[in-house]
Amino acid sequence: MRRGIAASALVVALAASMAACGSSGSSSDGKADGPVSITYWDTSNATNEAPNYQELVKKFEAANPNIKVAFESVPFDQAQNKLQTAMGAKGAPDAFRSEVGWTAAFAKAGFLEPLDGTPAAADAAAFQPSLMQQAKYQGKTYGIPLVTDTLGLLYNKALFAKAGITAAPKTWDELKTDAAALKDKAGVDGFWMRAGDGYYAMPFLFGEGTDTVDAAGKKITVTSPEALKAIDTYKSMFTAPGTVKADVTADSYAHMMDAFNAGKVAAIIQGPWEITNIYKGSAFADKTNLGIAAVPGGSAGKSGAPTGGHNISVYAGSDAAHKAAAEKFAAFMTSAESQAFIAQKNSTLPTRADAYTPEVKGDPGIAGFQAVLPSARPRPELPEYSSLFASLGTNLGKIAQDQAAPKDAMDTVATDYAKLLPGFAK
Repeated sequence: MRRGIAASALVVALAASMAACGSSGSSSDGKADGPVSITYWDTSNATNEAPNYQELVKKFEAANPNIKVAFESVPFDQAQNKLQTAMGAKGAPDAFRSEVGWTAAFAKAGFLEPLDGTPAAADAAAFQPSLMQQAKYQGKTYGIPLVTDTLGLLYNKALFAKAGITAAPKTWDELKTDAAALKDKAGVDGFWMRAGDGYYAMPFLFGEGTDTVDAAGKKITVTSPEALKAIDTYKSMFTAPGTVKADVTADSYAHMMDAFNAGKVAAIIQGPWEITNIYKGSAFADKTNLGIAAVPGGSAGKSGAPTGGHNISVYAGSDAAHKAAAEKFAAFMTSAESQAFIAQKNSTLPTRADAYTPEVKGDPGIAGFQAVLPSARPRPELPEYSSLFASLGTNLGKIAQDQAAPKDAMDTVATDYAKLLPGFAK
C-alpha cells in the first residue's frame, strides 16, 4: 500500500516550493506571454487506459488552441510519493489525476487550489453528491470527480451454473457454501480473496457495521468486538473448503486475475478497473458470462464496499495563467461527453448521471457495477484515512498466513493508528 503523508513536513516543503517554483510559458506576474503549456500527470494504466485519455487531450487542444498539454503517465503505485515530492519542491504538474483518498491530505498540506467558483466546478451540481463531498476538505472543493469505483463480487456465471448455483451469495457464509460446491461440482477453486490488502478487507468491517476508525467520534475501532468478528470472517476465507490459500507473494494480484480470467477460479472481490482485462480472458470471451453483484454482507446484515475513484486536481503552486488553463482542462476532462467517451473505451464508471448514455450502459460490466454503487460507502473527511490501509494490510497478511492471532495483530494496528492519529482514543 502507499505510504501515508506527513502533513507537517509537507506544509514546510510547500512553503519552500511556493517560493522556488515557477511554470513555463508565463511571466513572473502570472500573465501569459502566449500559448500556455500545462503539465498533466495521468495515473491510469499506461497500456489499456492512458491512450484513451491522450485522445481526449488532443480533443481539448483542438478546442483550445492557446493551451498545450504535456501528458505524462505516472505509475499509480508511485504517484502519491512522486506528487508529494514534486509539490514539496519543484516540477509539480499543473493538473493531475488524484486517487480520492489523497485529496484531503494534499489539501490539508496546502498543495491544492480550491476550485469553487472556477470553470472546473461549473457543473458541480451534475455530479453524484457523495463524490463531490469526497472531493472537499473543510468545506472547499479540491478536486473534480473523473471516475468512480467500488468493490463488487465478480463471478463466472457458467461455473456457477455448473455447480447448480442460481444466484450470487448475499453473505460471506453463503459464499463459503458456494465455494465448496464449486470445488466439488465444477472442479475449480470457488473463491480467491486478495490477502494482505487493507482496502479489500473493508467490506468485512462494513458488514459488521464498523470501520477502521470512527472519524466523527475520533476513536480507533479496529479492536472493537465488531471489527474482530469481521477479521475472523476474513481469515476464514483462506481456509474454508473451495477457497484459495493466502497468496502474499509480490505477484499475488496477477496470480488472482490470471486464474479468474482463465476460468480456474469462479469468484473474486474486485473493482471495475479490471473489466477491460477480464474481457480479454478466455473465460469471458462472451462478456455476458461475467457476473457482478454487491459484496457479501456480514452478520450485521449489511453489505458495503469502499468508494474509490479519481479526481482531477489543480496545483496551488502554479501561477495564475497556468491555474486558469488547468481549471479549463479539468472541466473538459470531467464533462459528460468526455466521461461517456472514457467509459466506453475503458469500461470505467462515470461520476455524473448525464454520462450514463445508452451506449455506456450497454457495457455489461458498467451496468453491473452501476447497480452495486448504492452499497458503496464514501470515505470520511480524514486526511490520514488512506494511510490507515498500510498497517492494516501488513497485519492482515500475517493473519491470513496464520502468523499472528487476529486480536494481537489488530492491537498492533491500533498502536500504529494511535501514532498516526494522536487525537483519537483507542
